[in-house]
Amino acid sequence: MKIDEATLDRIAELARLDYSDPAARAAILADMEKVIGFVEKLKEVDTTGVEPLIFMTDEADVLREDVVETTITKQEALMNAPVKDSDYFKVPRVVDKG
Repeated sequence: MKIDEATLDRIAELARLDYSDPAARAAILADMEKVIGFVEKLKEVDTTGVEPLIFMTDEADVLREDVVETTITKQEALMNAPVKDSDYFKVPRVVDKG
């Protein structure tokens, strides 16, 4: 399948990409055609009787033990803060009051 200029323009518009440079435009067009060619090749594979893959392994819900640990105290965390209050990091306001 060939990707025409209009399709490339539409994809670039949707992805907010700028392909005004002719060399970049030609390169991305060639790359897209390679990807489409790969997908077309996959369509040729006979998948009759192959179950869809839902999980990568047969393992189900392998979880680690949840252990609460104190790795750093509040005072240690605040020790290197450039600006701090007694218990908090102080940062510049990012939301206006109004």
